Amino acid sequence: MTLKKPFSILQIKPNLKNELSKDLKKLQEETILNLQNSKADNTVRAYKSDFNDFSVFCSQNGFKSLPSEPKIVSLYLTHLSTKDAKMSTLKRRLVSIGVIHRLKGHYLDTKHPSIIENIMGIKRRKGSIQTGKKPILINSLKQIINVIDEKNKEEIKKLRDRSLILIGFSGGFRRNEIVSLDFDDLDFVTEGVKINIRKSKTDQFGEGSVKALPYFNNSLYCPVTSIKNWIEISNINSGPLFRRFTKGSNLSENRLSDQTVALIIKKYLELAGVESKNYSGHSLRSGFATSAAEAGAEERSIMEMTGHKSTEMVRRYIKEANLFKNNALNKIKI
Repeated sequence: MTLKKPFSILQIKPNLKNELSKDLKKLQEETILNLQNSKADNTVRAYKSDFNDFSVFCSQNGFKSLPSEPKIVSLYLTHLSTKDAKMSTLKRRLVSIGVIHRLKGHYLDTKHPSIIENIMGIKRRKGSIQTGKKPILINSLKQIINVIDEKNKEEIKKLRDRSLILIGFSGGFRRNEIVSLDFDDLDFVTEGVKINIRKSKTDQFGEGSVKALPYFNNSLYCPVTSIKNWIEISNINSGPLFRRFTKGSNLSENRLSDQTVALIIKKYLELAGVESKNYSGHSLRSGFATSAAEAGAEERSIMEMTGHKSTEMVRRYIKEANLFKNNALNKIKI
């Protein structure tokens, strides 16, 4: 009985080998693209930034950052805690360090007792109260819009800024969602406008969702009316909805950055006489959630607008909104 020789790539005809090589190269390129797109751009930037900070710490203390080991990571977390970093920052840095290790083909046990026990000790000693940025509530929102309208500047610039802020608040948008909007994402209907969200932080695979903003009784603060006026004066009929201005107040084709949203908010808060230090781009989103809770909106309806997948954060907004409304002191007559 004659045994057949095992199959070998060397037996393949030259032309077929070349075709296979080309196909494999394409597959490798596609795989690299898939890996690059497995995380949102902002998430990847955050991982890199966090790991860079860890690398600096290691370099300054004679440690190796990649691959590292649990006891070094634990020392780094202690270092952060002595700099009054929040617990949320410590946990995020730990995740980032672990992710970078995996991406580079290294194993790091981020659940190692020396890390977990240290975090628990830091939490007990320092506490874990998160002091987030302040929400922009209804009164502050109106102040901002009034300041924009009263400002002595070109109408087109005022309409962009007021529309961005009103849309951001009314839709409970994240700042990157606001600047990612395109003209084609808007569908004006009798009741208001439907806004297509192609991708968000909690929708990494782009399944999409739709937010509906109705007309307000007060047209001065109505996001639908404002966005219509913005589209009319800007003549935008495709591409990015919110764009940068070049010199001479000329509207460019370039999309605003998400950092610009925070800068715009802070600028107008300052002009309205409000200290802007404790506000950020997230203040529009948290402001909507808190204001909706104050008005008695149900938890589910708030989550449908904001896109929150977990009830934890929304319940925090509701608790904040009800601090005075359901206060036991209201029952005491003095």
